[in-house]
Amino acid sequence: MQVPARIGGRPVSADEWIEVLSPFDGSPVARVPALGAEHVAEAVAAASAALARGDFPQYRRAEVLERAAELLAERTEEFAVTIAREAGKPIRDARAETLRCVDTLRFSAVEARRLSGEVIPMDASASGVGRLGFALRHPVGVIAAISPFNFPLNLVAHKLGPAIAAGCPVVLKPAELTPVSAIRLVDLLVEAGLPADWISVVTGTGPDAGTPLVAHPVPALITFTGSVAVGRRIQDTAPRKRVLLELGSNAPVIVEPDADLDRVVAQVRLGGFSYAGQSCISTQRVLAHADIYDKLLHELKIAVGSLRVGDPLDEDTEVGPLISEAAAKRVEDWLDRARAAGAEVTGGVRHGTLITPAVVADPPRDLDVYRQEVFGPVVTVTPYTHLAEAIGLANDSDFGLQAGVFTADLGVALRAARELEFGGVLINQVPTFRADQQPYGGLRDAGNTREGPAYTVQEMTELRFVMVSA
Repeated sequence: MQVPARIGGRPVSADEWIEVLSPFDGSPVARVPALGAEHVAEAVAAASAALARGDFPQYRRAEVLERAAELLAERTEEFAVTIAREAGKPIRDARAETLRCVDTLRFSAVEARRLSGEVIPMDASASGVGRLGFALRHPVGVIAAISPFNFPLNLVAHKLGPAIAAGCPVVLKPAELTPVSAIRLVDLLVEAGLPADWISVVTGTGPDAGTPLVAHPVPALITFTGSVAVGRRIQDTAPRKRVLLELGSNAPVIVEPDADLDRVVAQVRLGGFSYAGQSCISTQRVLAHADIYDKLLHELKIAVGSLRVGDPLDEDTEVGPLISEAAAKRVEDWLDRARAAGAEVTGGVRHGTLITPAVVADPPRDLDVYRQEVFGPVVTVTPYTHLAEAIGLANDSDFGLQAGVFTADLGVALRAARELEFGGVLINQVPTFRADQQPYGGLRDAGNTREGPAYTVQEMTELRFVMVSA
């Protein structure tokens, strides 16, 4: 099945095509055109023309987003199957992503309706007496959006929804491994009434399509979700542009001795292994108090061993494949190094792109499986003796996206909220939880912005001060 890209409201093909394959069995899912710099330039020109027309007011933007949410809710299964096939995400998780995308569009519609400026009290100073001052929210301009493979629908919506609400046309470069969900979302937005040239989709590789998009002088803002290395390279390439980055993590969760261990085990079983751990906030580092470490480790191994691994289209599958065999081999190599370093590894056997869920007991702190982002079905468990030590272990990371704390003590919870150096601190919840309306984002190598439609719209607009003198 050939799925054309979209530039300036028209379908686009190319001489060369990219094969989109199922990560599970390598079967063909679709073919998309391999576009390059000339297509990027055409897409940016179309977006600039759409912005210049100025004929897409707030109420219409809200109506488009509201209608798109309705259409997506009606087609949940269709979109979920697309996600499961191209991303290898278990169908139950793919359905959940689709429903979250509905919410993201609805929240974006709300922001389109309530986008406003503010009145400035000019007579608060002597020089301002007799003058009226106000500030308006103005679209920042054309937006370049680069989305990742792991949430090929909802993370695209987190870029497109707020951009539409803010009044910014977009050139979208989706992940080359999972572009079909993004194209279909844009088609759905156009069906909902979006001007056909408002969003262009440029399919292709990072070097051929992504790099020219970042380097193009017109886009005023670049929004990127992906790896730390690529994100930092984008910053270096576009130093004069506004660059919004959502990057990586090795999310920790602290488990105090008074925690409900059944609840902890159930949540880590989900948070560490859903979508085979391929989430920026997948639970990776479990920090367990020494008093309950042995019991938690034992129960976690049993729980993780019961996870069903297999075909993402099977209703019973809980852990599907990694996105590629290369990704699976990297995780396998990190687990082999942990074994060689003397860590006890339960599970972690690779079969092509599938890896059985792994629990690594008290690994050395310098191992990649502990310090880096695994992005695979792996959880490490490390003992600590007092809360200050646990907070120190959690903070000892290049990342700072989200952290979790399980405790029955309100004082411990509040202390952790103050001292954990993360964009989000979740009490009695694994760090894998995300509500699409929250200010989601991190510190250090985790990124530099906050997503959630209300917060992204602020990033995608700028204040324009207006003063009227009598």
